[in-house]
Amino acid sequence: MLNITTLYCGLNQPADGLRYGRGEGAPRAAAARKPVVVWNITRRCNLNCVHCYSDSCAQEYPGELTFSECQAVVDDLAQYGVPAVLLSGGEPLLHPRFFDLAGYMVSKGLRLTISTNGTLIDRATAARLKEFKCAYVGISLDGIGPTHDYFRGRPGAFEKTVAAFRNCKAAGQKVGLRLTLSRHNVADLERIFDFVEREEIQRVCFYHLVYSGRGSALQILDPKVIRKVLDSIMDRAARWAAAGLTREVLTVGQPADGVYMYLRLLKESPTRAAKTLKLLEWNGGGLYGTGIGIGNIDSQGDVHPDQFWQTHTIGNVRRQPFSRIWSGSQDPILNGLRSRAGRITGRCAACRFFNLCGGGFRVRAAQTGDPWASDPACYLSDSEIGPRP
Repeated sequence: MLNITTLYCGLNQPADGLRYGRGEGAPRAAAARKPVVVWNITRRCNLNCVHCYSDSCAQEYPGELTFSECQAVVDDLAQYGVPAVLLSGGEPLLHPRFFDLAGYMVSKGLRLTISTNGTLIDRATAARLKEFKCAYVGISLDGIGPTHDYFRGRPGAFEKTVAAFRNCKAAGQKVGLRLTLSRHNVADLERIFDFVEREEIQRVCFYHLVYSGRGSALQILDPKVIRKVLDSIMDRAARWAAAGLTREVLTVGQPADGVYMYLRLLKESPTRAAKTLKLLEWNGGGLYGTGIGIGNIDSQGDVHPDQFWQTHTIGNVRRQPFSRIWSGSQDPILNGLRSRAGRITGRCAACRFFNLCGGGFRVRAAQTGDPWASDPACYLSDSEIGPRP
């Protein structure tokens, strides 16, 4: 996860300590970070999104963790000292004891965030989220009007999602927009920026598509289109920053974005580029992401390197606490992710910016059959990445 408001615009942001080693709460090194845990507390969902990484739909999934098992997970995560827990799904608000679980998490001192499609957030639900001290609500919106409805597989989803943003704002609940970039919604990008402005949304995350779940059937954007999209995102973020707005603008799922920002800054402001380079070097991109700075627990209790890599299981919290799985596993993939520099091959291995990007997003490489192959979605040119010193 790369913060454009920090890296490109030069403004301090709330999570800079965790991401870039500066400010309060900064760990001594990116490699020493405890993981942000994405916890899919249920696989059940009321929508049928075309890019769903967990392939969720409106049905019951037997074998999900009981509430007492969830409490044991919370106890372990709190004692382990993870910086945050992101409750996801499916649709997390469909969990029959969502607010019981949320309250228990907060009582144990965990930072609670949720990822939701928003369609279930009426005024009362938004008020309860605020009451339960939810640090952040991320609502998925993948286009304007019919485009969003197509992505979500249900007519009328857009109106309910818009209402969710407004209900959260009215309740004083911090809320952000999450969008997965694809050829279906890039034409809506400027209208989405305008929507963010109009609704005064505090945070917006642009996700690069990951080949996972139903998302495996979608196509990665052409490199020229990706570059144009990133330029548009940076331009709008810079406009907001110039207007005195500290809105968080992030990209997720492609560490090469950091390199692209740095190369653009080199042309625009070498002084700012040098500062950004130091932040990117500390962060390390993928080097300290999947399997280190982020981990996943699914609804059955299986532990994965991240939420998009649910085809690879490291352990199960019913048999062993997450903390012990994460810190003591001899799993070859997990251990490889933690020492990937000598394993990755191809263009990524030859890239002069390897220490900034860390070889891209490993899940996409794994879908080629080799988790150590180059990230097939890297859009940087050969002249930009090489040769490596």
